[in-house]
Amino acid sequence: MTASTLEMALTYEHARIRELAEPAHRPEAARPEHRHQTDWFYAIAAQHLAAAEDVLLPHVRRLSDGSELVTLYIGNAKELERSLRFLKGRQYGDSRFVDLQHTDLWQHIDRLLDQHEELETTYSRRICEQLDSRDVNTLTEDLLEAEERAPTRAHPSSPHTGPAGRVAHRMWRLADTAWDSAEGRVVPTKYHAHPKRDSTLSHYLYGTPLPGAEEHG
Repeated sequence: MTASTLEMALTYEHARIRELAEPAHRPEAARPEHRHQTDWFYAIAAQHLAAAEDVLLPHVRRLSDGSELVTLYIGNAKELERSLRFLKGRQYGDSRFVDLQHTDLWQHIDRLLDQHEELETTYSRRICEQLDSRDVNTLTEDLLEAEERAPTRAHPSSPHTGPAGRVAHRMWRLADTAWDSAEGRVVPTKYHAHPKRDSTLSHYLYGTPLPGAEEHG
């Protein structure tokens, strides 16, 4: 069975986040000249979580056991966001987090990422069983566009779902942008290329190979 555009997009997103996490795992990532590696991973992961909460979870909630599935997802997301904040705090010398062990923290983050990927893989498959291909493509586009506007920092104590969650995400994006600029923090300025050109999204929707895919195929 051919994977839907949503499933392909999420597979790519998960791989991209893992790719960004890899250099941040290394002990030398704590050095000031390497902080950008952790900043980039942290920002992309935070954006992905917020976008999924705004775009995917409303569809998940409509499933027969949707409320239970959303609760499970939010539990994982909040714990992952807390861990991302611990990671950033340790990276920048916050006295509350400097005693955390780098390896232990990453083991916890990796476990949460495993669970996160498993949840999104299952949820996306079930969502796609309920929608036609055009609606799935629209949902995929909405998800990727939402990532462009999402907060670049984790906010585990803020609302995560519903109208309150969407408002919180918009407000935090403004605040995060201001703080990122003040701290000189390295964050992505554009995660996805414009969907009307050679973007990842256009490859999903039209079935053309991703850049570099032929080299590794």
